[in-house]
Amino acid sequence: MLTVDYDRLAVGMGTKVIDVGAGAGRHSYEAYRRGADVIAFDMDAEGLAEVDTLLQAMGEAGEAPASAKAQVVVGDALALPYPDGEFDVVIASEILEHIPSDDTAIAELIRVLKPGGKLAVTVPRWLPEKICWLLSDEYHANEGGHIRIYKADELRDKLVRGGLEFTHSHHAHALHSPFWWLKCAVGVEKPNHPAVKAYHQLLVWDMMSRPAVTRLAESALNPLVGKSVALYFEKPFTNVAPQ
Repeated sequence: MLTVDYDRLAVGMGTKVIDVGAGAGRHSYEAYRRGADVIAFDMDAEGLAEVDTLLQAMGEAGEAPASAKAQVVVGDALALPYPDGEFDVVIASEILEHIPSDDTAIAELIRVLKPGGKLAVTVPRWLPEKICWLLSDEYHANEGGHIRIYKADELRDKLVRGGLEFTHSHHAHALHSPFWWLKCAVGVEKPNHPAVKAYHQLLVWDMMSRPAVTRLAESALNPLVGKSVALYFEKPFTNVAPQ
């Protein structure tokens, strides 16, 4: 389930990509599949070990071009261990809402992006996220949970002040918003609740089969209740550090 539009990022053969806060690796897998040289970067060593296993399996199965490279790196998004301008594409999907020092993380994302490169940032959208917070403290008040709710224009302005040019935005995963509202309403620690299980089965079927009816429904609903907002930026060649 991808949140980022890879065609908009022009990810292809030889593109140097870092997926910061890679999590379970979904965006790293797609970049590798398209022939990019990708780094899946996260602070969760155990989770990254699983990502590495799958990346290696993809390579052995020929699911990525032979020239593509993929590796996992354990580290802190507040101090990326790379020189300035190292990457063609930087992806930070659903991580900034977890990080107390988000301005520091944003500065690092911008620093390692090369002039002319593209950055994609996704976070939970304000309205669906606000409803989740109102329905359940368990949803966000836990270790490593969401610590803030972004308004898209406020987050956009943070990155523009950092020297980037805003290019596009879209919403995604509208069908997931009611699922999370339902989970919050019945209790996020009750995955076996009949209604939650039934909706989860629907989402799995949708992700695996991608039927036209649900694709059309989600496309129509994304502008209204899309669970995530994706923001796209480019780093100018004449980037001047803000005063």
